Amino acid sequence: MNTINLSQKFDLFHEHWRPRIVGELNDSYVKLAKLKGEFVWHKHDEEDELFLVVKGRLLIKLRDRDLWIGEGEFAIIPRGVEHCPVAEEEVQVLLLEPKSTRNTGDVENERTVKAEWI
Repeated sequence: MNTINLSQKFDLFHEHWRPRIVGELNDSYVKLAKLKGEFVWHKHDEEDELFLVVKGRLLIKLRDRDLWIGEGEFAIIPRGVEHCPVAEEEVQVLLLEPKSTRNTGDVENERTVKAEWI
C-alpha cells in the first residue's frame, strides 16, 4: 500500500495518447495519459470509461453534442457510446477503466496501444 503522486508520475512520460498504468482496483486499472490533438472516433462495447481531468480542459465529441470536462471534473462515457476526445492544448487525465479496455475501443489502428506500468 503506497501513495501515488500524480505530478511525479506525469513527469515520467511525454508521449500523447499512450496511457500509463499507475494502479489496480478490483478488475480495473487506474491510468494516466497526456492528450493533445484529436483522437479517433470509437466506442467500447463492454466497458464504461471514466475521464478525470487533472490539468487542462478536454472536449469529448459525442454524435449528438460536445461534452467539455474542466480541470478537477470528470465524466463517465457509458459503454456503447461513440466518442472522440479532443485536446486543443495538452491535457492530463486520469482514466479508470476495466483491465480489458483497449484505448481505441472497437477501432484498430496505429494509435492502438497496450498501456504500460510506470
